[in-house]
Amino acid sequence: MATASGDHAALMDRVYRWQRPIYDVTRKYYLLGRDRLIRELDARPGMAVLEIGCGTGRNLARVARAWPGVRLHGLDISGEMLRSARKRLGHAGTLALGDATRFDAAALLGRKGFDRVMLSYAVSMIPDWETALEQAAATLAPGGSLHVVDFGDCSGLPRPLRALLLGWLAHFHVSPRVDLGNAAARVARAHGLMLEHRRGPLGYYQMARLSR
Repeated sequence: MATASGDHAALMDRVYRWQRPIYDVTRKYYLLGRDRLIRELDARPGMAVLEIGCGTGRNLARVARAWPGVRLHGLDISGEMLRSARKRLGHAGTLALGDATRFDAAALLGRKGFDRVMLSYAVSMIPDWETALEQAAATLAPGGSLHVVDFGDCSGLPRPLRALLLGWLAHFHVSPRVDLGNAAARVARAHGLMLEHRRGPLGYYQMARLSR
């Protein structure tokens, strides 16, 4: 497991080392649903928000603007992406290098439980993504909720466009998890959570909310 984790970290650093400066500019055109997830967080001052796979810190910065007074935390397996996140957030958030499938939140981030946990276009890049969902659910504090957005089956897109999109995503080691709803249901049952799973327009993206 340690070797697999190290290999994935190295891969992510290779992928993002040159993309990091242009990542946010390019991704805003096709990572849809992220701002909807942030609007629906329903966070209050003093709440602890964790983004697993925080990347450049773009989402956490928007959370801070949308929900003033929350405490920001971010985890990512790529040291390259964390460089951008630290530059963007400064001292406004607690950031750590770690594997989404197995991390000690208390040791890395200074707390065990979080009121809101986000996975935004991360499960499609995590090889053992179902374990990452389990780990995310396990970090929820009492009354907390886990919010996931990622690519859907894109079944509403014309077939040539869908094939082009999937080919483009594969180039960046992205694999849409069409079974996300079923996996989230299994995690919800295991942790005693309520699940809401929604499909975005044309099936382009999907959202899952697991609430304690």
